[in-house]
Amino acid sequence: MTSILGISAFYHDSAAAAVIDGKIIAAAQEERFSRKKHDSRYPFCAIDFILKESKLKLSDFDYIVFYEKPFLKFERLLETYVAFAPRGFKSFSMSMPVWLREKLFQKKIIFNELKKHDKNFNDISKIHFSEHHFSHAASAFYPSPFKESIVLTLDGVGEWATTTVAKGDGKNLEILKEIHFPHSIGLLYTAFTYYIGFKVNSGEYKVMGLAPYGEPKYKKIILDNLIDLKKDGTFRLNMEYFDYATGLKMINNKFLELFDRPARNPQNDLLTQFHMDIASSIQSVTEEVILRLTKSIAKEFGGKNLCMAGGVALNCVTNGKILKEKIFDNIWIQPAAGDAGGALGAALAFWYNELKNERLPPYRDEMQGSYLGPSYSDNEIEKQLISLGANFEKFPEDELLKIAAQELSNEKTIGWFQGRMEFGPRALGSRSILADPRSDKMQKTLNLKVKFRESFRPFAPSVLKEDLSKWFELENDSPYMLLVADVNKSIREKMTNEEKKLFGIKKLNIKRSSIPAVTHVDYSARIQTVHENTNPKYYRLIQNFKKITNCSVIVNTSFNVRGEPIVCSVEDAYRCFMGTDLDMLICGNFVLYKNNQKTQSMKQIKISN
Repeated sequence: MTSILGISAFYHDSAAAAVIDGKIIAAAQEERFSRKKHDSRYPFCAIDFILKESKLKLSDFDYIVFYEKPFLKFERLLETYVAFAPRGFKSFSMSMPVWLREKLFQKKIIFNELKKHDKNFNDISKIHFSEHHFSHAASAFYPSPFKESIVLTLDGVGEWATTTVAKGDGKNLEILKEIHFPHSIGLLYTAFTYYIGFKVNSGEYKVMGLAPYGEPKYKKIILDNLIDLKKDGTFRLNMEYFDYATGLKMINNKFLELFDRPARNPQNDLLTQFHMDIASSIQSVTEEVILRLTKSIAKEFGGKNLCMAGGVALNCVTNGKILKEKIFDNIWIQPAAGDAGGALGAALAFWYNELKNERLPPYRDEMQGSYLGPSYSDNEIEKQLISLGANFEKFPEDELLKIAAQELSNEKTIGWFQGRMEFGPRALGSRSILADPRSDKMQKTLNLKVKFRESFRPFAPSVLKEDLSKWFELENDSPYMLLVADVNKSIREKMTNEEKKLFGIKKLNIKRSSIPAVTHVDYSARIQTVHENTNPKYYRLIQNFKKITNCSVIVNTSFNVRGEPIVCSVEDAYRCFMGTDLDMLICGNFVLYKNNQKTQSMKQIKISN
């Protein structure tokens, strides 16, 4: 038996993953345990979970692989500061001491942290390093259902690379082309995220959600001034407008002058039509870049399959357009496409690329629905609910599913806590909030009274795989909610002439289909196909809902509130349930109604960590 522990940490979302004899055993992000969103610290809790799930001590692992190479990243920082000197002196003086003290000598730092899990762990030679984008590429290709594939990775920056094209064939994976820092489509998108007033490295999906409310009025300005985009999709950014290479901000005054507006202050400034148009413009530019890239690599390298990873691969609107244009026959996207997935990619890269193990047929999706995190038995759930002072009732599974489906059909909102937690940013029916998609009030209700977030934010549909074509114009599977497609024309509502004249956020109030809660203003939806073999309980719930309503779609959004990670434990779920206007909580086979719970302040509820 060969066991490999993969780790990502210190920069963005830290995580840990275990691969044993090539099989993915477990994976989880630190934020779920620490309750600190996008936690970048050493993933102590995540590794503890991995050890418990794998039933191994740390000293039992044969290899420990970190997802990037710190010396290469340090080289990039130094060369960048030299190239831009003296402009970046302030940033240099702040970052260098941190690097010299905490980041450069990471092998020793990681070793010392690992020893805290197991005093018998004393072999530093077990620790290895993978390159950042190779980890991303490995996370996308090796678990994919393809023997051969082109692999595209796009993010902010790794060590040097910001965009890579690789080719995978069996156990072999080779990076063929790269675009290097500071030229980055991820950082360009993040610059606009900052400009619109959303949080950097967190709010990019808000930009994507805001884009359909605007028009790409500023696309030409961006293409003429900020990015030199070639026909093949390669590009260079005009660094005169950006400050991220050496400064403490994403953009500078020249950028602000270009659009003749200051950056939005989220504390004081409302979102306006201008911000919606800016969001639409950068989304359109991003789509243009990636569509050109994918077309050129399809022409150059051939093949019918495309795998994707890196933070930009979470832009599901762009992913849907790649598919719609039939550039590749098949697309598979790593569900933990960001840095968290690098932990898994590092472990898989070592198994196949370093240890030269064969990748054998049948080739299939090895992510197991991305249900790779902790789970709780009914016995464990019951004990925790009792300790929390919750009022609950247990039901046989068949009866429970009928109750849940009936309550959903009555427009009740349900916190759904089942099985193993998802790995990646999407809730996929294990740590989800569920609702009726037929309700034209549900989007607003969920955003404002449950999620406590912006009213424009869209919700995703979960649909039975076999019923996909009835509801959506999508032929390909989408198990990880990473493809956007249009709702079927047969279920759309015709707009009146007055409705067609509306613009901006006013578009939100128009009922656009028979499932309005999941139909975006451009008639699109971010789709999750649900499979009986990966999540049988969730699948059967939707089946029950279909029997009552003749609708095989339900609303699925992550079980959390704004600013918090998705819930991990029963305690997290109960706390979120009690702190929102959710009507019900279903944990395992236990049902909790809000109106049956004791009135108690949230301070009385014990919160872990």
